Amino acid sequence: MSKNANATGSNKISTFVLAAIYVTLALSIVAIVVAVGAFYEGSTEVTIYLLAIGFIAMALSGYYLFQSRKHVASLKIENPPVLTAIECKTCNKTETREFKRGDYVFKEMEKCPKCQGMGMIVAIYREVKEKEKPVNV
Repeated sequence: MSKNANATGSNKISTFVLAAIYVTLALSIVAIVVAVGAFYEGSTEVTIYLLAIGFIAMALSGYYLFQSRKHVASLKIENPPVLTAIECKTCNKTETREFKRGDYVFKEMEKCPKCQGMGMIVAIYREVKEKEKPVNV
């Protein structure tokens, strides 16, 4: 299995959230442009309000954009390795190796290095590591 198989849809920013951020950014730019127009018309009170709204909205949309990208980077999930267990029919020696494409249970494998008997795949499984729980004292 490839280690680059982590590029799933769960590791991307939601399209809705991204659209909302870009719409807010566009509206903040429009507010600043309208504020400049209001300044040339002589409306200083409207200019101040529109500039404040524009810059605050621009700052918030930039903040949310960078935070959402940072959050996605922290969501990288590493898939546990898939292992194949091979057992010798004769001496019952079991060994594990990384899963290879084409492996399936009860597949006849190469000869056992110990007794020259035929090996067979008896299990294919994921190695799951338990999360450590904090000890309450």
